[in-house]
Parts: sequence; C-alpha cells; structure tokens
Amino acid sequence: MAKMNLLQAINGALDIAMAEDDKVICFGEDVGVFGGVFRATSHLQEKYGKARCFNTPLVEQGIIGFANGLAAQGSVPVAEIQFADYIFPAFDQIVNETAKFRYRSGDLFNVGGLTIRTPYGGGIAGGLYHSQSPEAYFTHTPGLKVVVPRNPYQAKGLLLAAIRDPDPVLFLEPKRLYRAATGEVPEEDYQLPIGQAEITREGGDITLVGWGAQMEVIHKAAELAEEQGIDCEVIDLRTLSPWDSDAVVESVLKTGRLVISHEAPLTGGFAGEIAATVAERCFLYLESPIRRVTGLDTPFPLVLEKEYLPDHLKIFEAIRESVDF
Repeated sequence: MAKMNLLQAINGALDIAMAEDDKVICFGEDVGVFGGVFRATSHLQEKYGKARCFNTPLVEQGIIGFANGLAAQGSVPVAEIQFADYIFPAFDQIVNETAKFRYRSGDLFNVGGLTIRTPYGGGIAGGLYHSQSPEAYFTHTPGLKVVVPRNPYQAKGLLLAAIRDPDPVLFLEPKRLYRAATGEVPEEDYQLPIGQAEITREGGDITLVGWGAQMEVIHKAAELAEEQGIDCEVIDLRTLSPWDSDAVVESVLKTGRLVISHEAPLTGGFAGEIAATVAERCFLYLESPIRRVTGLDTPFPLVLEKEYLPDHLKIFEAIRESVDF
C-alpha cells in the first residue's frame, strides 16, 4: 500500500495498463510531455514512447473519432477530454458512434476497448466552462457505461476495470478531489466491479445516495444527522450506467426514506431517474417524499459557486425534513 492522491492513483492505473498491454494508448490535449493540464499522464510518454502517449490537436470531435477508429481495429485507446465541459463537440461521436458501433454492425465490429477520461464538477473556482457535471446526458445512451470514482482507491481500481471492460466507458474524474486528499492505495494491479454500488455507511433511518466528490459532502451531512440521533445509510453508486438499482431499493425498503445529491442541475439530473425507480419499486414502503439536493437550474456561476453547490448543510436540512415529515 502507498499514500496517493487521486491523480497519482489514476496515473498508476494507466501505467499498469500500458505495461501489461502494448495495445493500450493514451492521448489527448497536452497529455504527452506536459502530462495534461492536471498532470494525470505525467511521465507516461517518457516510459512508453510518443507512439503510445501523445498530444492531439485541440479538437474533441477528432479525439473521439480517432479513438473510435483505433478501438475498431483492436487497439485499447484511453482518450482524455481535458475538461468535461468540452466534451460536447464530441457528443455526436460518443452517442452516435461509440455507443452504437457494436449494435449497428450486428456484433461484427465493436469499440469496446475505448475508455474516455475527463475531469468534471465544480469546487475549483473554474466558473462557467470548467465546472459542469454532464453525466446525465450520457446515462441516457444505451451502449455506454458511465463510471465515477470518489477517492484514490476507487479511482485506480475502477479505471483499470474500465480499460479492460468489453464495453466503451466514460470515466468521470471529480477534479476537486485530484489533490484534495490522499488515501491508502495498493501499488499492485487490482480492479473494482463496474455496475456495483458500495454501502459506505450503514444505518436504519434514511438512505443517502450520491457519487464522486459529493460523497465527501454526504458523509459530513450524515455526521451532523448522527448528532441529532438520525442513523443514515450512505450509498456510493460508483457507476451511473448501469446503476445498481437493487442496492438502492434494498436500502430504501429498510429505511423508508431517500435523499439523493449531485452537483448537476435539478431538472433532468440523474437523481430523477433514481427517484422514479425507487418510487416504482418502494412506493408502499416510503415514509416521506424522496428528496433531491442538487445544483441549480442555472449556468454554473463563478462568484456564487458556494451558493450553487449542494453542501452538507443543504443535505442535512433535507435529511431533517424527510425524517420529520
């Protein structure tokens, strides 16, 4: 085990994957000598050469189109989009090509080896175009997996699993956590299951669900609730597509209450999908309405970032309202 921050864990996963399989190729804007804007790919070009870790032009549609082509002919591309905010020029390639390639060809061809890495979310004073959380757009896309780690241990194990997964994976990295803290991470190769949620805190009064950087905030809210005698069960989805509905439903059947939190805006956010599923499967067991604590239905602000983001106090308020309903 070694102390690593989230960036070091991601870099370690890429290093292991590239050492194990010479078909693994990393590319994106400034990922070569520069190591990317956050340095996630530092030293990989030195170790594996310019043919396997290299810079691309600043054209997101081209990056993913190129990645699709490489994956279709047997390579294992790990394409970086520098910020999730800039993934939208590549939306057509991801949604209409990456996700549908196998289906369209009747399983004669596929791009299952493709992993798309991108930093997402707020908390770094990045303002309008460096703070968005676009995960819900992609969970609406059959054929694409969406994975979000919450800490360094999760990041390394889930990224290795994503690179080796038989389906294309969008791997969203919470940039606020890149250097925020360190954790114990095995130096050796390991994988964590895609599509399986994790209960990070057991409790009997209310279920709290989230993913990525929001998990830290949710746990703070759970600690405040504990001081008030409220016993929270906390679930990290880890994978949004396919999401582990059984784990959430089982928890809500026990607690009778549910609060979901994410940074993305409320309307059309993935919390709505979770809430609808739980309402269908747990309706007669619910003790109070399902609550969503999310970002606002506005563009992401700069000066008012703290007011925009769902923090532990907003979540704690939702917990109290749910329990006192």
